[in-house]
Amino acid sequence: MTPKLERFISPGKGNGLRTTARIRPGELVYSTMPLACCVSNKMAKDVCHDCFTRRESLLRCSQCKMARYCDITCQKRAWSGHKRECKCLQSLLPRIPTDSVRLAARIIFTMLSPSQNSSEELYTLEEHEAHLSSMSEQKKHGLSQLASMLQIYLQQEVPNITPEMRSALPPSCRDPLSLLSKVACNCFTISDGELQEIGVGLYPSLSLLNHDCRPNCVMVFEGTKLHLRAIKDIGPKEELTISYVETVAVTRDRQRELKDQYHFTCRCQRCDSEDMDSVMLSGGEAAWRPLKEDIPRLEKLQAEFDWEAVLEGCGPLLSPAGGAVPDDNVYKLRMADLALDACIHSGQWEQALGYGERTLPAYRQYYPDPHPVHGVQLMRVGKLQHYLGRIEDAVVTLTQAHEIIQLTHGSDHPMTTDLVRKLEECHAEMNHA
Repeated sequence: MTPKLERFISPGKGNGLRTTARIRPGELVYSTMPLACCVSNKMAKDVCHDCFTRRESLLRCSQCKMARYCDITCQKRAWSGHKRECKCLQSLLPRIPTDSVRLAARIIFTMLSPSQNSSEELYTLEEHEAHLSSMSEQKKHGLSQLASMLQIYLQQEVPNITPEMRSALPPSCRDPLSLLSKVACNCFTISDGELQEIGVGLYPSLSLLNHDCRPNCVMVFEGTKLHLRAIKDIGPKEELTISYVETVAVTRDRQRELKDQYHFTCRCQRCDSEDMDSVMLSGGEAAWRPLKEDIPRLEKLQAEFDWEAVLEGCGPLLSPAGGAVPDDNVYKLRMADLALDACIHSGQWEQALGYGERTLPAYRQYYPDPHPVHGVQLMRVGKLQHYLGRIEDAVVTLTQAHEIIQLTHGSDHPMTTDLVRKLEECHAEMNHA
């Protein structure tokens, strides 16, 4: 099949990717597997380390005690990539290195195995920017500590790497600091169908994609396979863009994150116009500042799965007494999402639905193009409506979700087929009512 994209020099940005022909919304632009990837430490017990599927019960590697698999088939398939890592993990028990250190080590192991490193990329690892000269001393110090950890982690395997093998590695793979910097600036978070983080991976060709705060493409994953899909009409030779950061944020917050993580200042049309900032900060600063200041604490509780504490923190700020802040304020929206998540995990379905339905007008406003985040939110609310017996409402909401998800995920994605089944179930229940 003729590629739909090509590498080019984007004015003012450097390397980029553009189309070779007209592309319609929902069209698959490119699919690729990672050069290397790993399951996130926080998901290590819940996700298969081969196919990246969530399961309640997984087989554990008897040697390293960390890697987990659906079954013996996944375990055997993963062994060629896991065998070196397994020895390294054993040497550090009970400590576990960070995600970035494990990913960097897997990149080195992949580069040492020609059979695993045979894909043709538009952008080589050696060409990836490290941005060390642009980093603050504090960030470089943090990366230096990770580089030391990487060297310790690899000690178990270093005796098995011959000088000939080492010389075959790109220079950046021989310098732990440079490699970790490239990983930090270029790796992608791998998410499941509902956009929950499950791992990290390096996809060299798609590292060429430049950022825009109103992008024309989105990325979704199927296992570890990355699919790049258009969400707008894109003309021939037009640049392909994605958003590196969450787009539902005010301009100064997006720009700060882009500068800190990716070392550039965004000059897109949305940033220059500060589009939507006044709506996102509606309600007056004195009213919304307490929400903004409490979100980091609540997100920490969420990461610790302390759902009761999350609800205790969100409840007063989302109560009718807190009505001075409109529901489309970004900090109130984030608070409502935290409360929705906590209610679902606590089995408080009516309350969860109430929070979910409150978020939908803001999602519709902030994601005017088909976007997976909007589609997933509609799906969550629709499933709650169905569970609580509001079948007609569920059909409306799930139909809206399907219209988005089939464009952003594709008609064959498990998420799309799951939505179709749920809609069929709702229609069957309505017919038998």
